Amino acid sequence: MVPQHEHGLIDAIRQAAHTLTGETADFDPLLKLVGDSRFVLLGEATHGTHEFYRLRAQITKRLIAEKDFNAIAVEADWPDAYRVNQYVRFEGEDEDAIDALAGFQRFPAWMWRNADVLDFVGWLRNCNEHRHSKRVGFYGLDLYSLHASIRAVLDFLDKVDPEAARRARYRYACFENFGEDTQAYGYAASFGLSKSCENEVIGQWMEMRRRAADLAERDGRVARDAFFFAEQNARLVKNAEEYYRSMFHERVSSWNLRDSHMAETLDALTHHLGPKAKVVIWAHNSHLGDARATEMGQRGELNLGQLIRQRYGKAATLVGFTTYTGTVTAASGWEAPAERKHVRPALPGSYEALFHETGNRNFLLPLGGKEKATALLREPRLERAIGVIYLPESERASHYFHAQLPDQFDVILHFDETRAVEPLERTAAWDTGEVPETYPSAL
Repeated sequence: MVPQHEHGLIDAIRQAAHTLTGETADFDPLLKLVGDSRFVLLGEATHGTHEFYRLRAQITKRLIAEKDFNAIAVEADWPDAYRVNQYVRFEGEDEDAIDALAGFQRFPAWMWRNADVLDFVGWLRNCNEHRHSKRVGFYGLDLYSLHASIRAVLDFLDKVDPEAARRARYRYACFENFGEDTQAYGYAASFGLSKSCENEVIGQWMEMRRRAADLAERDGRVARDAFFFAEQNARLVKNAEEYYRSMFHERVSSWNLRDSHMAETLDALTHHLGPKAKVVIWAHNSHLGDARATEMGQRGELNLGQLIRQRYGKAATLVGFTTYTGTVTAASGWEAPAERKHVRPALPGSYEALFHETGNRNFLLPLGGKEKATALLREPRLERAIGVIYLPESERASHYFHAQLPDQFDVILHFDETRAVEPLERTAAWDTGEVPETYPSAL
């Protein structure tokens, strides 16, 4: 039952919303709103929903074709995504899209090793085949790949400057006592149980920065893109080292370091691509919606969407996605297997429950301008966020926060019932799926 005072708001949403019918023209209002924006941020309310991936791909295709966007930056590790970049730009050794995605081995692999991303990567390579100098790139913004990035720096330096590679190995040897266990390093270093590698990783990054021109141009042996890839890996190692030390202190600190790294990487990428750079960004709503309009901001957290808005203003368009119910690919704990889980109907009073009450199953809702719906939606409400872990038994505490949607996003895409994204490697838990809460009656 909808409270009486909500009826006017529901009617206002119905009037402002554009129904999504599955036609290409569904996104005409969005592209009109994008206008001359250089950055379009496409979110997701979960890390495991088919519709979110599919529609981000559809929107991105139109942005490339009609708005000359030339890069996709995603919530993924830099070296893994760069392998995809090489494939779609005809610069790598992988022969098929599925091989190009092989770098995504770290949990949660299904975020990028899934059927929708596989289709998009294949499409992007075909799109690039005849673009030559205008080929669209695919890049990662995240910072979890400390050891993969160390290997990438060393591989690069081995080819172009063996003496610099020797110095880099000496510096990075600081991590050897912990193998690949970054959290063990972070714990030991943050509590003084082991020497911090901070000076070593900063020193290595600074050396690469100082020698950028020499390495990139000397004798024409080093391609500009190859050096940029290596330099960003050195930057990632520096920032990841700090991130893993911060994990064992306040959460705000580690969150802010991660999103600041994403923003720093995006700025470097934009500078590298030049003045005509136009970037589509794929990441979770919690990273791309302006944090200042949420509980996150109230407790001192910032995010990528906020940082982009502060730096680029109206040159950025922020798009959020919501769902009311359905299924989702998620785990029950960190490093646990992927499961196909049922998403509980949204809590009463939430934005998702409000959108469900409109009776419009799928719609696009602009949140700018002077629409009545925008003004009425500015009252803080609950908003749901499901990451790689979904815990329906603690739904309210684990997956909801208060937000002011019109200040968080410029546009919302709502899909009332969604289904789980399909991992390329299915587990028995995913194939079987979760038993519905109404079992055995299934009502």
